[in-house]
Amino acid sequence: MLNSFFNSMKSNTSKKESFINWIPLTDIKQLGEIKIQSENEPIVIFKHSTRCGISSMVIKRFENSFDEELKSFKMYYLDLLSYREISNEIAHSFHVIHQSPQLLVIEKGKVVTHASHYDIGQVDLKKI
Repeated sequence: MLNSFFNSMKSNTSKKESFINWIPLTDIKQLGEIKIQSENEPIVIFKHSTRCGISSMVIKRFENSFDEELKSFKMYYLDLLSYREISNEIAHSFHVIHQSPQLLVIEKGKVVTHASHYDIGQVDLKKI
């Protein structure tokens, strides 16, 4: 009886399709590419700590709010625990104090908006 109950619950909860095509940020050289790409289009960097509960909650909310209209955005994902030196270089190159989680929008080689923690949900990418 319990199996049928839980199986019916699983079938009733449909997983929302994600429109984010994450680009792993794993090499410091990619920051130069991001600056070049940002000359023609806004680029987003999402810095995430895989061991932080707040960061996990924020990235889930962000992914759930990301709809089909935004799928053309280039979205870079930085795992802070694996690539801390890249996070440090982001802070230095873009003149933004390190936070986690953190969202940065880069245009013309500069940060045009950034937010951290729960404020990430307030960034309206559709206006950018």
